[in-house]
Amino acid sequence: MMKFIKDHMTTIDGVSIFPIISLIICFTFFALLFWWVLTYKKKDLNEISNIPLNEDDDNNNILQ
Repeated sequence: MMKFIKDHMTTIDGVSIFPIISLIICFTFFALLFWWVLTYKKKDLNEISNIPLNEDDDNNNILQ
């Protein structure tokens, strides 16, 4: 099966550019994700991390 796919892919002109494009997209995504994590405000991060610990009476999602 892989031989069929490999032989079929070699018939496509410019197929060697696809791995390079995939690498660039993947690297860009993770670089932007890393930058977003580093620049995230610590106050907001602490607020988000304490959400499961907050006990509000206004919260209607609590099963009783």
